[in-house]
Amino acid sequence: MEDKKIATRQSYGETLVKLGKENENIVVLDADLAGATKTDLFAKEYPDRFFDMGIAEANMLGTAAGLATCEKIPYASTFAMFAAGRGYDQIRNSICYPNLNVKICATHAGITVGEDGATHQMLEDISLMRSLPNMTVISPSDDTQARWVIEEISKRKGPTYVRLARLATPVIYDENQKFEIGKAVPIGEGTDGTVFATGVMVSESIKAQEELKKKGIDIRVVDVHTIKPIDKEMIIKCAKETKRLISIEDHSVIGGLGSAISEVLTEEYPTRLERMGMKDIFGKSGKAEELMEHFGLHYKAIVEKFEK
Repeated sequence: MEDKKIATRQSYGETLVKLGKENENIVVLDADLAGATKTDLFAKEYPDRFFDMGIAEANMLGTAAGLATCEKIPYASTFAMFAAGRGYDQIRNSICYPNLNVKICATHAGITVGEDGATHQMLEDISLMRSLPNMTVISPSDDTQARWVIEEISKRKGPTYVRLARLATPVIYDENQKFEIGKAVPIGEGTDGTVFATGVMVSESIKAQEELKKKGIDIRVVDVHTIKPIDKEMIIKCAKETKRLISIEDHSVIGGLGSAISEVLTEEYPTRLERMGMKDIFGKSGKAEELMEHFGLHYKAIVEKFEK
């Protein structure tokens, strides 16, 4: 893992510019937050294919659905709170029900939004989006993976929800790393335990892995970038090969990554899973790093779990 840190929203904006050059059917919509979501990079290069819809998220998503019926590939962007929250009705009925090719790329997810506080810290979006038929749900963990995701989904038909972060996080993978939608990435071979992580929690889990190794505890980290469809084979493999299973996510423990893994284990290989995440509570205003430590979404909390 490199010391270099990049926010996945930045990776998103830069990759959109690349895609815009390669495919004239790529269009981008935003809801008055282009500077924060980094879609302003695309707007500067391709103003005729960028649509600022104002503070009207539902209208933005309905418009994206209409563009998809005309063979365009719309990327609709705003904060996760507004995309999955305010726009849920339109995502369900105008995008997922007719199975339209709309890419919803939501930034500023989770408590790592920081000082914006509980009203803007979206902790329920994975739960909402993965329950929708036809929807693919992806939560990239670093710059390399985010760039791959944004490009890969342009080649695939159907609704996709991509969860992106405000916080700059360490670069985990080099540019030659291979990814596949629906296939988790194992990091390490430890048999003392597995930590299933997604998004910004992957780098925290790797830090915990490094600290635990110094203490003689060898764990594997599994980067579950695709939450739907989830990698059942990887989950069952880890349940069979490792002594303890933990999931961690910058999201509510209800309906998110931990719930998705629990569903697989219940049906395929009943095993105890300890879910780390937001425990049915709202967030608070504060610096992202301080909030992560306060709510136990931090490498130290993982280390403590295994030490006990």
